[in-house]
Amino acid sequence: MSGIASALNAGKTALAVNQKSIEIIGSNISNVNTAGYSRQSAVLTPYPSMNFGGFFIGQGVTVTAVRRDFDTFVTNQLQHKSIEFGLQSGQSNPLAELERIFNITDQNLATEVDRFFDSWQELSANPSGMVERDIVMQRGQLLAENFHTITNDLNTVKQNINDSIISKVDGVNSRITEIAELNTRIFTIELQGQVANSARDRRDMLAKELASSLGVQTYTDAKGMMAVQLPGGMPLIQGTEAMTIEAVQTGQDLKLVLRTGGVTRQIGLNNLGGEFYGLVNIRDTVIPGLNDNLDQLAYEITQAVNDVHATGAGLDSVSGRNFFTPNPASPPPAEPWKEAARNMMVALTDSRHVAAAQAPVPPATVAPGDNRNSLDIAGLGKTVLINGSDSFTTFYGKMTSTVGSMANQNILSLGGAEDAMVQLQNMRDGLAGVSLDEEMISLIQFQRGFESSAKFLSTIDEMMMSLINLKR
Repeated sequence: MSGIASALNAGKTALAVNQKSIEIIGSNISNVNTAGYSRQSAVLTPYPSMNFGGFFIGQGVTVTAVRRDFDTFVTNQLQHKSIEFGLQSGQSNPLAELERIFNITDQNLATEVDRFFDSWQELSANPSGMVERDIVMQRGQLLAENFHTITNDLNTVKQNINDSIISKVDGVNSRITEIAELNTRIFTIELQGQVANSARDRRDMLAKELASSLGVQTYTDAKGMMAVQLPGGMPLIQGTEAMTIEAVQTGQDLKLVLRTGGVTRQIGLNNLGGEFYGLVNIRDTVIPGLNDNLDQLAYEITQAVNDVHATGAGLDSVSGRNFFTPNPASPPPAEPWKEAARNMMVALTDSRHVAAAQAPVPPATVAPGDNRNSLDIAGLGKTVLINGSDSFTTFYGKMTSTVGSMANQNILSLGGAEDAMVQLQNMRDGLAGVSLDEEMISLIQFQRGFESSAKFLSTIDEMMMSLINLKR
């Protein structure tokens, strides 16, 4: 009877193991489209054999664990590439906006600069004409308004970036908090000798999302808890403790700070990566550089035109007037152009004061047809050099070229990062993802095993009934 009892036990364990394996396969199939899910499989271990009549007879099988298909190398590579993808993705929209602002169409700032100096050339053909003088003033005002528009557009891009950062902070904090909670859950489950497969899948996916957003670095300690820190080393998660990122806005300025207990630390560009680095880099590095160049261009035009205009005289023979209002800002002496684009405007209110003629020596008055000063100003568009090498239009052309190159490079880099992500994700899916074909094969295998186990138990039952009948 002991042999039959052992056979019954073997059949019972086989039945239970095949049933559990089918349940695991069902879970895999139901999660085939779940993001970050890793295929699971039962780890089968035979029971120790028993000495029966000089022979060691097996006593069945048991499920000792549920294994999660996982590859550390591919997971780390996915997280690393997510940082580059997030960075390029974060820069994509702001650079597209900057490319729109610094366009290369016929209606751009360089066109207005040329039209302004062309209006002086047209004035030189009829220096006493009031229509031509009005056109010069109108062209000057349109040029100033173009500078104002670009400056305002740059500020709008900065504000849009700030709004985008604010909208993303809550999502980032939510992921940080969830990883800390998963650390607690995983530690509690695995302390009991089990494996928290689903929780680990979820945690890995959240870590990849944080890498894309913030460029975080992660490592797992001896307790199975994931530590998360910013690129500069500032901690976001330590064990079960989660830090909080806040966006603090003062006027138009927005700063990111990290709250750790009662301590607040500012997060600089060197402590950011991924999408947030891309956004902050455009806001704090690229846009200020474009603003400086725009201010310098407006300042050089204002200074050059005013210097020559002051040496000439209007129809009233008065000289010494500025055509543009000098920059009223109080910039550092080393940067006199600061805010020049925002403050640029035509100083004259009467077209008779446009200095088309050279200033006469008193008591003489402006000679009819004197166009020498208008010719001198008209020539400034080609002769004045910024930084010793660029005319006004070529200086703007270099700004446009810089923005265009950055936007094109971003498109190429984003495409490359996206391709790398797809390849790594395909590799990860090949190693750890759910294949319906494989699951169907396994399902048939364990279904046949379950049926065979049931048949085996039925056979043992018949044998037992036969033995009982013999007793009778």
